[in-house]
Amino acid sequence: MLTSMRIEFSKMQGLGNDFFVFDAPAAGTHLDPDTVRALADRRTGVGFDQALMLETPRDSNNRVFYRIFNSDGSEVGQCGNGARCIAALLHSRAPQLGRELAMESKGGIVRARVREDGLVSVELGVPNFDPASLPMDASAGTPVYTLDVGGETVEFGAVSIGNPHVVISVPDVKSAPVARLGSAIEHHRRFPRGTNVGFMQIVDRGHIQLRVFERGVGETLACGSGACAAVAVGRSRGLLDADVRVDLPGGRAHVSWPGSGRPVWLSGPATTVFSGMIEI
Repeated sequence: MLTSMRIEFSKMQGLGNDFFVFDAPAAGTHLDPDTVRALADRRTGVGFDQALMLETPRDSNNRVFYRIFNSDGSEVGQCGNGARCIAALLHSRAPQLGRELAMESKGGIVRARVREDGLVSVELGVPNFDPASLPMDASAGTPVYTLDVGGETVEFGAVSIGNPHVVISVPDVKSAPVARLGSAIEHHRRFPRGTNVGFMQIVDRGHIQLRVFERGVGETLACGSGACAAVAVGRSRGLLDADVRVDLPGGRAHVSWPGSGRPVWLSGPATTVFSGMIEI
């Protein structure tokens, strides 16, 4: 539990996925769920999808260790758009250290590149299709699973990008039952720690449209790890090329994944909306 203190923060966003980014006030700082929920309130707090707390790296070769808290107060392992925002912030603080940086998170090491065109790219590791990596209750891995939800059978793919993702192919993202199925699948007993749920419309082999119901948040304007998960699932089925444009409600991302055993890269904009101080 934090004692009362004033914290300086940056409000950042990547494709409309928004973040409360701040330096941990002390080693071993923990944000309790009530504090996170109060800060996340869009009327009485700062308002955000995730809080990103920056700590001293465990390895001095890396620039930072970051922790991720969803707006419901739960802590998670990875956030693609959050990682891009952190990289942009760190580069703005010390541009003399270069545009390439390595960052630590509970989801693993993330390599980042702040590009001269203003976009930020991050490597989010190798997609893991083992059901145990999510975790998900399944006897063996397969490209397509089925799930009984609310009296209907849903087909989906599943993959971990440092956090769990279910990906459902839909004919039209605009009419996809994101709120209804997203919440039901997030809390389904087959996912003991919950899961993110993506609804993917394949336009062509190099272009998808995507909406994501994020675990612990609800539908967001964008989800970077969700974009990577959708491309990984699409490629695992032979439906997508290695470089894919991903259109999300908040804007456009690009995902590059050469294939099995190789890391996935996510690219897109990352901007600071404002900076401020708040008492917590």
